[in-house]
Amino acid sequence: MSLGSHTAVLLEQAVDSLNVRTDGTYVDCTFGRGGHSRLILGRLGARGRLIALDRDPDAVKTGGEIGDERFTILHGTFGRLTELLAGAHVARVDGILLDLGVSSPQLDDAARGFSFRVDAPLDMRMDTTRGITGALWLASATESEIREVIRNYGEERFAKQIAAAIVAARAWGPVGTTRQLAALVAEAVPAREPRQDPATRTFQAIRIHVNQELEELSLVLPQCIELLAPEGRLVVISFHSLEDRIVKRFMRKQATGDRLPPRLPIRARDIAAPRLKLIGRAQRPGAAEIAANPRARSAVMRVAERLGNPQVARKGEPA
Repeated sequence: MSLGSHTAVLLEQAVDSLNVRTDGTYVDCTFGRGGHSRLILGRLGARGRLIALDRDPDAVKTGGEIGDERFTILHGTFGRLTELLAGAHVARVDGILLDLGVSSPQLDDAARGFSFRVDAPLDMRMDTTRGITGALWLASATESEIREVIRNYGEERFAKQIAAAIVAARAWGPVGTTRQLAALVAEAVPAREPRQDPATRTFQAIRIHVNQELEELSLVLPQCIELLAPEGRLVVISFHSLEDRIVKRFMRKQATGDRLPPRLPIRARDIAAPRLKLIGRAQRPGAAEIAANPRARSAVMRVAERLGNPQVARKGEPA
């Protein structure tokens, strides 16, 4: 499904996995251009409700154009999910979707500074109303900080050379545009990967750091468990191995509960029980979807269901 210039990845699979009830309350934590949200709305009845979040003001503006009284869109990071839902008077929900990819409009709008294919200011912020830009971070970070970000978030084996090149270039002036940074990386990288620009990993790493993407993900996952009603579904689509690792480990840990050595003198009721049930195996886009939308090729979707717990309030009851 394409909205404007953005194609939602794993659209049908993700919404199917939410197991949408017509009278349920659902959260799309990453509205983007509304592909998943619109399909969820299409499956809700008159008593259903959908709350969408996005940190990008352009996405929020797009969401504001949806004329549906069952739909609410909020501006903010999903790391503040509980707080944002409380402001909308929502304490429990029946499903939560996280699509962690950068939207095509963000990549294609040169002014956003996400892409090195067109020269533009090196911004990279998903929320253009707050935070520091990629250029400002590069101007103030130490060489070791730049190296660590590029190595850890970009999984770039030439992070040392790239960081040194950036710091050396700062002696002549700020690294303030996408083409400047891409040229520095291309010169610093001694070997190139087939069919991939040498700047790809560096741009990815700086974007992840500027937007605190992995920190936000680690913040929201525990909140999802607390917000989900029993049998509520959590669906997460990742596009980066570091994201998927966080999601996979979290879901597996919550699906196994406490693992303690045998014969410990601990009562069973004092051992933390599993809180999630894993639903199926990780799913990836098929060949047809990747051919139609090459940006889908790295997507991985994982699904888990909140296990029943008599101490957890049902949706609509006090939190």
